[in-house]
Amino acid sequence: MQNSKAKEVALGGVLFALALALSFLESLITPLLGLMPGIKLGLSNVVVMYALFFMGGRQAYTLCLLKAFFVLLTRGVVAGFLSLCGGLLSLTVMLLLCRLPIPVTDYILSVCGSVFHNLGQLIAASFVLKNVFTLAYAPILLVSGLVMGALTARGLAAILPALRRLGYNTHKLDKKSGETKKNC
Repeated sequence: MQNSKAKEVALGGVLFALALALSFLESLITPLLGLMPGIKLGLSNVVVMYALFFMGGRQAYTLCLLKAFFVLLTRGVVAGFLSLCGGLLSLTVMLLLCRLPIPVTDYILSVCGSVFHNLGQLIAASFVLKNVFTLAYAPILLVSGLVMGALTARGLAAILPALRRLGYNTHKLDKKSGETKKNC
């Protein structure tokens, strides 16, 4: 049991480091793409989705909180607050979708997660700026959320075979039926 817990903690640390590395890579690539302000690729969200799908909600929330804390330390209070609000709303929506009695595809989860991440950040920005006019930017960020969410889903799908070959869990055990399932 302890060995299993130690492996989970170690994998959580590796995932956090990977999320930070992907976030850094994204910060280098985004200006080259000429994207509008606030639009990001969401590369580190692939890591959070892996944690949600194959390690569970607790590990995914932990990663989300650690990412927001890192943003707070490196980019300031406002950026940390925006990261926290977007990440928590996104993850909560994805977790709620996972709990639906019908199967929800990774694509739908990713797109919804991306859209709600942007929505959470917009709401937080409106709160910080004390101005609801920031919500006028919503259509742009919602469309970008659709596109970037689709790319995030594709990114996760692309790396799963490699993770499987490396021996990482890519199937979650359903506690009720004892069968293997892929979503949350």
